[in-house]
This record gives sequence, C-alpha cells and structure tokens, in this order.
Amino acid sequence: MKYPTLRSLHREKAVEKEGRLNNGDGGVHQEDGYDHSQLPRATWRVFVMAILVSMGGFIFGYDTGQISGFLGMPTFQERFGEYNHHTGEYYFSNVRTGLIVGLLSIGTLTGALVAAPLADIIGRRWSIFAWCIVFHVGNIVQIASSDNKWYQIMMGRWTLGLSVGSLSLLVPMYMAETAPYHIRGALISCYQLFITLGIFLAACINYGTQKNYNDTSQWRIPMGIGFLWPLILGVGILFFPDTPRYAFRKGRVEEAKQTMLKVYGVPDNHWSVYHELEEIRLKLESESSGHGFIRDYISMFSAPRMAYRIAIGMGLQMFQQLTGANYFFYYGTLIFNGVSINPFVTQLILNGINFGVTFIGLYLIEHYGRRKSLMAGSAWMFICFLIFASVGHFALDRDDPTNTPHASKALICFACFFILGFATTWGPMVWTIMSEIYPSQYRAKAMSLATASNWLWNFLLAFFTSFITGAIDFRYGYVFAGCNLLGGLIVFFFVVEGRGRTLEEIDTMYLDGVLAWESNKWEAPSLETMRNQSTAGYRSADAEAAIQTANTSTESEREGTEKRAED
Repeated sequence: MKYPTLRSLHREKAVEKEGRLNNGDGGVHQEDGYDHSQLPRATWRVFVMAILVSMGGFIFGYDTGQISGFLGMPTFQERFGEYNHHTGEYYFSNVRTGLIVGLLSIGTLTGALVAAPLADIIGRRWSIFAWCIVFHVGNIVQIASSDNKWYQIMMGRWTLGLSVGSLSLLVPMYMAETAPYHIRGALISCYQLFITLGIFLAACINYGTQKNYNDTSQWRIPMGIGFLWPLILGVGILFFPDTPRYAFRKGRVEEAKQTMLKVYGVPDNHWSVYHELEEIRLKLESESSGHGFIRDYISMFSAPRMAYRIAIGMGLQMFQQLTGANYFFYYGTLIFNGVSINPFVTQLILNGINFGVTFIGLYLIEHYGRRKSLMAGSAWMFICFLIFASVGHFALDRDDPTNTPHASKALICFACFFILGFATTWGPMVWTIMSEIYPSQYRAKAMSLATASNWLWNFLLAFFTSFITGAIDFRYGYVFAGCNLLGGLIVFFFVVEGRGRTLEEIDTMYLDGVLAWESNKWEAPSLETMRNQSTAGYRSADAEAAIQTANTSTESEREGTEKRAED
C-alpha cells in the first residue's frame, strides 16, 4: 500500500516521508485519478483574503495608535483633562488616563467572550460583519463627546472594544480554518502585520493633525477616518464564503470542498484537499455531539488535553502582553516626553519599525517555525529591556534629559531593538499558535478564553502602567525583562511545533501527548490511526458520543466492505 503525502514544505522531506510510509500500513489507499502535483505556494484568492480579513487587525491597531497620540494633544487635554491651578495647564490624572486607555480592553475582553457562541451559531463570516457595525456605533459615541464629558470618550472606547475584541477572535480563527496548511502561520500573522500598519498610520495622521490644527480637528479627524476600516471589512467579507471547517460541521460538505479547492488553487481531484477533508471528517466523527452552549462549555474542560491547551493559550496571550510592547505603544508619547526628542516623532519611528519588521516575522514563522522563533524573540527582548531599564534609571537625567543626550538616544535605540524582536516573533506568532492548538468543536470557545486573557492583561497594564512608572520610573523594564525570560521557558516546555501541519494533525499531537521539544520530529499517522486515537480520547470525555462514533465507524466500514465486494 502506498500512502502519498504532501505534509512537508520542502520536496526532499516529502519524498523521504513518502518512502517511510511505503513500508507502513497506512489506513488510506491511493486511489487512481487523484492529482498528486505539488501545491502552489499561494493563490490570488488567498492573497486577497489575507488583506481583507486582516483589516480586523488594522482596526485594532489604528485605535491603539490613536489614543497614544490623543493623550498628548493640547485640545484633547483641554476638553477631557483636569486643570492644574498651580501651573495653569491641563493634564490627565493617572486614574483618568488608565480608564480612557484601559476601558477599550475591558470591552475587548467582553467582546471576545461573547463572540464565541455567536460565531458557532451564525458563522464566522456573518459574525465579522455584525461586529463591524458595533464598531461604528462606538466611534459615533466617541466622536460626539461633549466638552468635559471624558466618561463619554471612555464609554465610546468600551463599545469599540466589544468590536475589536470580537474581531481579535474571529480574524485569526477565520484564517486558521481557511488557509492552506503550508502558509497558515504567515497568513494568521498578517493579523499582527495589519495591527502594526494601523498603529503606524494612526501615528502619522495624529502627527499631521496635531501639527496643522489647533481645535478639536486634532483628534476628530483621525476618529472620522476610523469609520472607513470596518466599512471595508464588513462589506468585503460578504463576498467571501464561510470557513470550510465551519461549513463542513454544518453539513455543507460540497461548499467546504469548493472553498478549499479555491484557496489551494488546485483541481477538484487533488489528493491534498481530499486527504484534509478526510481528516476533518474523521475528527468530526470522533467528537462529542453538541448539547447546548453551556454544557459544551463545561465539557470542554474535561475533553482530552483541553484544560492543558486552554492553559497554554491563555498563558501565551498573557505573556504576549507582559513582553512590554504596549508599554511603548500606549504610553509612547508620555514615556519619551522627558527625553530630548519630540515624542510624536519618536512614536513615528517606533511604529514605522514595528510595521516594517513584521514582514520578517511572516518569513520566520514558515521557515524556522514557531518554537525557535519565539524562544529567540524572548531572549532578544530580555536583553533589550535590561539595557533600556538600566540606562533609563541610572544614566538618564530625568529632570533635564538634555544634560544626558547620549542616554536619551540610547533609550530610543533599545526601544527600537525591542520592537524588532517583538514584531518578528511574539507579536504575530502567538495569534497563530492560539488558532492552531484547539480542535474544531471547541475552537471558538477556547480561543475566546485565550483572547480574553490577552485583553485582561492588556487592561491591567494600560491602567496600572502610569502608576507604576510614576513610582519606579524606568525600573519597570526589569519586570518586563523577567517576564520575557519566563515566556521563553514556557514555549520550550509546552508549545508544540505546528509548522507544515494541518489543524487536525496538531490536535492529534496533543492527544498523543507529544513532548514539545520533540514535536518537530513527529510524523503524522495514517488517517485510520488518527481516527482511532481521536475516538479513544473523546470516548473518555463523552461515552455517549463515543458509542455514536463507533456506530458511525462500523457503518462506514460495512459500506466500504460492501462496495469493495461489488467492485
């Protein structure tokens, strides 16, 4: 028996693996008439999908870049800040700053949790469309804020957060369930790429309006432009189908097949699409049947290795925040207000680097894998924050930075070096891993918890950073340095390598209990073996579902035997 495979990115690996499987007892026979040609690296449909769907990341990035600049704008301070009678200037207290910046994160946390059941009910595509409408509502509330009604800005940002948080779940999930396995990591990473593009564009617009206007146009123009991005995403997504895995689970098998054929760019008899559809079918057969959202949510934690995977996803998202990236992005204009360089120019530099180097991350994730890249990024950011914190605390004259110009420039340089490490590794790759490690049945629910973890820590950092930096100044960087080191260790011990594997194969790796540091050597089993492993695993979680699975499998085998007898 021959069990052909296209599971490797490189031809020599594919040949080697096929040679090994020739001597095995693969559970699927090669059928005459299947096309075994090499998969195209990418198609125009995939390229357009990546740009359009990643607009969800652009929306988040644009809003993040906006608020960082608004806090330093005189007209924004006068309208929503507090007046200091001693200095005659307007300012934002730590509490008000934390609430205006952080309420977005509370909204995103709520949105991520609410989006999961909605995505399972109405689908990924219509969910994206609905949450784009919610964004427009929040932006209207924000842009219409009256004089001194700072809480109106705060509530507008909370409403925006509902949309941003939902899209932060839906966009990576849509990409993961649709993208060809051999470029899945790069496509999901486009979400982070567009976040960085949004941050950079917002910084450019803020710089222009702050320089050329002296009224509320400084911040209302950037807000008004923000209506455009969800409009593009909301209308554009209607021209795309739902994800093939969602369609398959809803019984629309032909729709799922046609979607996969289009994104892969192959004829309808291509072996790779047939094989992946079989993997999806076998995983679906082995899963427990739905019992309602609440029961499914509860049973998720007792499903095979799911509590373990949920902890990994939530932990990685937590440490993505604890890398310290938003320390610069949220409070960049305030952090560098004390150095001898224009803080708005500094933000442009940081955000430009953040966007430009993210392209490197798209290359690294598919050529060096998730694990190596994340561990290297952790080590790099650890070193950068050690130096940044030391220079800021020990070498910089914080009362008059012009007395220490070299220290000021060193801070900017190592902030840029840090952004290089984050934007190429932990920025894009954590979203990819979160989208890969869960089985289809629980993907939306588990991803919502992981995403909520991201936004919870996003809020905590956004709210408390101003207090902490006021108390310990640049020594705050030592906290982030330690978190980066710990994050790298978590990747080494717990994160398996998903490069070049289908989502169903990654699920099997976790069911097998593959050690993270040995996962790169793991070979995918035959479809029959994969089905047996999945069925055995889910049997322990849901006996009733296992009986149904066994009956389905027996019936399928009986039909197969009868068909071969007739032939």
